[in-house]
Parts: sequence; C-alpha cells; structure tokens
Amino acid sequence: MSMDLDAPISIQHLDVNQRTSATILCCNCGVPIDGTTSAGALCYDCVKLTVDISEGIQREATLHICKGCDRWLQPPAHWLVAAPESRELLALCLRKLRGLSKVRIIDASFVWTEPHSRRVRIKITVQQEAFQGTILQQAFEVEYVVAYQQCPDCAKSYTPNTWRAVVQVRQKVPHKRTFLYLEQLILKHNAHRDTINIREVKDGLDFFYAQRNHAEKFVDFLNSVAPVRSKKSQELISHDIHTSTKSYKFSFSIELVPICKDDLVCLPIKLAKSLGNISPLTICYRVGTSVNLLDPTTLQTTEVSTPIYWRTPFTSLADVQGLVEFVVLEIEPLGLAKGRFFFAEATVARASDLGVNDKTYFTRTHLGQILHPGDSVLGYQLTGTNFNNSQLEAVEQSSYADSIPDVILVKKFYPRKKKSKSRHWHLKRMARDQGELLSKKQDQERMERDFEMFLRDVEEDTELRSTLSLYKSQNRGRQNRAEKMEGIEEKGESIADLEEGSMVDGDSEDDEEIPKISMDELLDEFDEMNLEDG
Repeated sequence: MSMDLDAPISIQHLDVNQRTSATILCCNCGVPIDGTTSAGALCYDCVKLTVDISEGIQREATLHICKGCDRWLQPPAHWLVAAPESRELLALCLRKLRGLSKVRIIDASFVWTEPHSRRVRIKITVQQEAFQGTILQQAFEVEYVVAYQQCPDCAKSYTPNTWRAVVQVRQKVPHKRTFLYLEQLILKHNAHRDTINIREVKDGLDFFYAQRNHAEKFVDFLNSVAPVRSKKSQELISHDIHTSTKSYKFSFSIELVPICKDDLVCLPIKLAKSLGNISPLTICYRVGTSVNLLDPTTLQTTEVSTPIYWRTPFTSLADVQGLVEFVVLEIEPLGLAKGRFFFAEATVARASDLGVNDKTYFTRTHLGQILHPGDSVLGYQLTGTNFNNSQLEAVEQSSYADSIPDVILVKKFYPRKKKSKSRHWHLKRMARDQGELLSKKQDQERMERDFEMFLRDVEEDTELRSTLSLYKSQNRGRQNRAEKMEGIEEKGESIADLEEGSMVDGDSEDDEEIPKISMDELLDEFDEMNLEDG
C-alpha cells in the first residue's frame, strides 16, 4: 500500500462541551461521583458522616446570675439585664462559647427546659467549607448550667462598710420637725432612690451611696429645698503604686440653718437694719431656701437668704418647746392685712393663771383673722423670762427696748381629745436604720412626740400642706365605721344619723374647730403605684 506523504491531512475538532467528566467510585460507599470535584474520593453523604465542622466548639458552659437583682454576668465584670429566652440572653450565651468564630452561624434558638432545672439549652446551626468546593451545614445543641453569683451592687447593699460616699445632714436643734419635713420633700421627689442605706443619728441623718456622683446629686437637691451649707472631705482607702490607681471615700457634711418654723428669733441689730430696718425681735413663719421672718407688732416681713445667714449666723431665742398657752380675753382687729396675716390688738391671760390671779397682757398679733374671745393661743412670754442671749441684751440696751412686747403670740391652739388613729390620711416614711436610738425609751418617746407635732402642723398650715404628698388611709374609714357601728345600740343612734355624719373624719361637737384635711387634697397610694408601673 502506497501512501502520499505530501497529501493534506484533515483534523477533526472535538467540542469541549461534549467531553465527559471522569467518574470514580466513592472509596467509602462505592457510589459514583465526579472525580474532578470529589473531596478526597468521598461522596457528599460520606463527607457529612466523617467530617465534624463543629469540632472545637464547647458543648457545655456556665451562666452566672445574681439572685438579688436577676442580672446575668457578661465577662469580665458587666452585669446584663435579660429576660428568659430573650435576644439579649441568646447573644450572651453565644458570646460565651469558644470556637464559634471559626464557623458561620446560620441559626440559633432556645430549646425548652424546665424553669426550675437551672439549665439553658440552645440549638445552633453552623456552616463551614470542609474541602475546596464542599460546604457543610451542621446543627448541634449546647447546654448551659445556671449558677448563682452575687453582683457587686448587691454585695454592697448587704455588706457594711462598702459605701463610697456619705452625706451627713445635721441640724443642732432639740427636735426633729425640720427633718420630718425634709423627709417628706425627699419622698415626694424620690431623691433617695440611689441610696444604699439611710441611718438616723442623734442630730440628723446619714445617707450612704455607692458612687460619688449620686451623693453630689443629693447635695444639689438639698441646696434647692433648704438653707444649708456643705463641706466636702475625702479619705484615701487604697493606692496601687503600679497603676497609680487610688480609691477614696467621700464625705459631704450638710448643716441646716438652726432656725425652725414658729421659733422666736432675735436678730443682730446691724443685720435687722440691713433687712429693711425690721424690729430685731421676730418669729419665723416659714423656712424654704431662705428663712422668712415676721414682726408680729407691725406685720413687716423679711427674708434672710442662705449666704447672708452664714455670713452673720444667729440662733433662735426660743423654740416651740417653750410655747405657753394663753386664753384670748379681748381682740380688736385694726383693719391691716398682709397676705394671710391680719393685724389686731389682743388682751390675753395665761391659761395657768385663770382662777389664780387677774394678770393680763396686752399685745399686738398677726392672728386677728382666726382668733376670737375665749380661744386658746400659743405664744412666748418675754416678761419674767431669762433667755441668756447676748443679742437680746444688746436690743434691751438700744433704742428698740421700748418696742419689746410682753407676749408674742405664734399660733392658735386646738385642744385635741382624739388620738392620731382617727386621722383618715397618713404620710409615707423612709426606710432607715435607726441604730441605737431605739434602745433608749426616752429617744423613742421624743421621736413619737415630734412626729405628732409635725402632723398637727400639717393639719393647721395649708401652705405647708401644699408642698407635701398626703395619702388616704385605706383601712381607716372602715375601722372608724366599725367602731361607730358597735356603739349604735348604746347611744341610740340610727344608721341614717351615722351616714349623715362624717364617717371618715369622725367629727364631733368637741372637735368641730380642729382643722380637717379634705379628701380632695389626698392621693391614693394604689393609683400612684399603678401610674409608676405604667
């Protein structure tokens, strides 16, 4: 056979798409697979069975929760508020697992467990590329054990000597009326919400705080409601020489002006002239951010601001414990009025002198609108009383000596026969540690007496009452009604007569003149709680 070497040769071109891929068998199960894309000669099902992409990820972990505040520990030292099966708790659980950063999280959800089992289970679905071109997806469960651990805030509240700042409020007066009023202002504005403890001491209150800025905020509140001056000090607790970190305890000393409502005040002559040339002998009718004084013989008023007082401090000549009961024999209004004060001339006699002698006193008073002949009134007797005060001695030797009255009337006296249980209103009290005060019976009796005196001031002074929050006594009305129902048969009263009278106030003929607080001025404690919850 002959062959022409010079003849042209025709080449047949093959289509690349028509080529068939190489097929091999899976080395594990024998299934035909594509040999060019196989993962180590394994089929996809065998890869899923032999390769674990979740290897290295924890299957068990521990969650710490504070039993006192129900907050979860987010390492290293952050405490997180998270509800059960919430997104915040799920994120916290995922952050605690080591190895999750190597895979891609597709889904995560809670698996239901018994609430009392102290176990939290999570189902997690992840993806990862096992071999080149092979992506696997796998789901697994992680179980967390819930352990209790006390957070630092709760530890400070239950452990003594853990405070970082203290506000020491003091007032050097023999009674607690000012602190009772200050307590109501604090409760009304919720200014004590950051305190970890409140301790009652002899001359005031101590407010303990875990942070310095909380104490400074409370000091600012006191400056806005009362005439005070403050002094700050600090004590070094520890010092780290390597990091130069220092730990301090801060103390804020707050001193209230020792002038209270209804006190008799003798101003220094120079200060009285600078305050509108008012008479040095005045009474304090209100204490707010400043001290308000009144001259009852002229109805002239003045205001002593906090900086002026601490620049020229003075003390009260007499307080409410030195008040004497007088009986009004005659009273004649003079027609001059200033606000709630009404000028009048009165003739009074000491209640203890009635039937003993005929000694009377003539004075001018600011209570002309509410006093009538036969009424009882409380006041200070200046004649025959030794006050031992250098400022009063200076006034007696000056040109003001002729204007000193024999008696200064302060407020009307209402004889009360009812106990405090008959009140249809009450005041909230702060939860405080009374310490050693309760160990002495005389201190406890003095505190009860001061509180009763404060309650009477609230009933008698509408201006004072407007600054406080008074609440209805929920069980008082039913208690008074039950007591009255028991006495119906003995007194011969009818149900109609009982309903016609005041069931809440318990008015009687003897107490008709005693000031009563209307129900419109009272707040419902349960309604207030519902508003706060909303």
